[in-house]
Amino acid sequence: MFNLTKAVQLRIDKLVGSLKSEEQLVEILRKKFTKKEYKVFIAMESDVSVSEIAKEISVEVDRVKEIYKAACKKLNQEKIKKELVTFE
Repeated sequence: MFNLTKAVQLRIDKLVGSLKSEEQLVEILRKKFTKKEYKVFIAMESDVSVSEIAKEISVEVDRVKEIYKAACKKLNQEKIKKELVTFE
């Protein structure tokens, strides 16, 4: 089964604190990512092939890789990391 917390942890370079709950992560990522970034990030982390993702969102394979890269970059922005983390 897909684990969003683990996927986000793997993509963040320097994580201080612990991530919020799965439900909170979904809510934050939906708010911060574009629709395509969110779909691509979830699909890539769920091991869906790039060509299948490209068909699903009607873009080229290279564009899917660019969108995924942009989503990972966003995850590493301090502003977004602060929203994803709890310091309990």
